[in-house]
Amino acid sequence: MRAMHRVRVGVSLTALVVGCGLMAGCMSSPRYGTDKTAGEQLFDDLSDIASVSAATPKDKGVKYPNRPGLVLPAQQNREDLTSPQQSLASKDNPAWVESPEEARKRLADEADQNKNDVNYRSPLAQADSGRNRVTEQQQTAAYRAARQDQAGTYIDQRRYLIDPPQQYRQVSDPTALNDLGTPESKKEKKRKKDAEAAQQTSSWWKPFQ
Repeated sequence: MRAMHRVRVGVSLTALVVGCGLMAGCMSSPRYGTDKTAGEQLFDDLSDIASVSAATPKDKGVKYPNRPGLVLPAQQNREDLTSPQQSLASKDNPAWVESPEEARKRLADEADQNKNDVNYRSPLAQADSGRNRVTEQQQTAAYRAARQDQAGTYIDQRRYLIDPPQQYRQVSDPTALNDLGTPESKKEKKRKKDAEAAQQTSSWWKPFQ
């Protein structure tokens, strides 16, 4: 019995010492810029959770004055108030720029109204006819430029990032650009002629050499 009593006393003293150490650690814990230590803040948070309302309301000592009323003009001046300014961002403004869609719609409506007038000429028809009129030389030049752009044979300027610098595309002899070389038909004739000449100069005894 005495041994069991001693064990209980030792365990109680150990628990008391550990509890005191923990409390001392909580009391000496850092404050992190506040007026309470970490242990005190934890205890307050647990108390606030357990209670319906916080023990110390955060708005304690703060006064909230009533919102003042609207400032109204004098009774005799209420009928002479300045009317609000009309918005300038409106199509009713004469300085408002007409969009291309609106201009085309206006000209189309105007053409419908004057469809029976033989002397009326729509600006849309004039613009389209003048814009689409291209001469044969212009068509040929545009076709050649498109072909050069497609084949990459232009050397006047650097058009794409994959093109080498312009100084690397210059040739030492400009006439070499127009030299197409020997035609394939002449090469074929020369090849046949050389083959016939080789057959005529060959002898029957050459395979036995």
